[in-house]
Amino acid sequence: MDVVAVLLAGGQGSRMAVDGQGPDKPLRLLGGRTLLDHVIDRVRPQVGAMVINANGDPARFARWGLDVVADEVPDQPGPLAGILAGLRWAAAHGATDLLSIAADTPFLPTDLVSRLDAARSEACVPLACAGSGGWTHPVIGLWPVILADTLEADLRAGTRKIDAWTARHGVATAVFGCDPFDPFFNVNRPEDLAEAALLLK
Repeated sequence: MDVVAVLLAGGQGSRMAVDGQGPDKPLRLLGGRTLLDHVIDRVRPQVGAMVINANGDPARFARWGLDVVADEVPDQPGPLAGILAGLRWAAAHGATDLLSIAADTPFLPTDLVSRLDAARSEACVPLACAGSGGWTHPVIGLWPVILADTLEADLRAGTRKIDAWTARHGVATAVFGCDPFDPFFNVNRPEDLAEAALLLK
């Protein structure tokens, strides 16, 4: 239980909702299974436990049998609020670190936690995020639980950008290759879901 994961499903999903099927991206089907199923399969072997961060009625995630935690900071201030909720849940369950994952990334690396931990250890910093294709992915990262109080204070003071916050505390980047495709491909729009179906094949 040293590391647990929060699956961030609390976004408003406005770009996906344009096709009339609602904003819950993680519940969209890819290859006959939800995006959330794919994410869970990739993450479960790497962590001691998982929790879903989502706002609204938690019953829509009931079939996965995972705890669902809502943002503690009002007005949906973004993924940092979901990470804070995950950190609080992790602390209550005796974990030292939290893996944050966007719940619309179905092709995650199976060595994500170990590579993130190695990157931050090598750089002697407390935080790590993923990188690929010349980009960083701040929402996919490893967070020490002891930073929860600091994060909450900064969130309530108006902080919103993940990379600005992590830079203040020290963050390393674990860079992953993009062959045959980017493992951090995320589904934001209906056309992304169609592309993901091709990649799945």
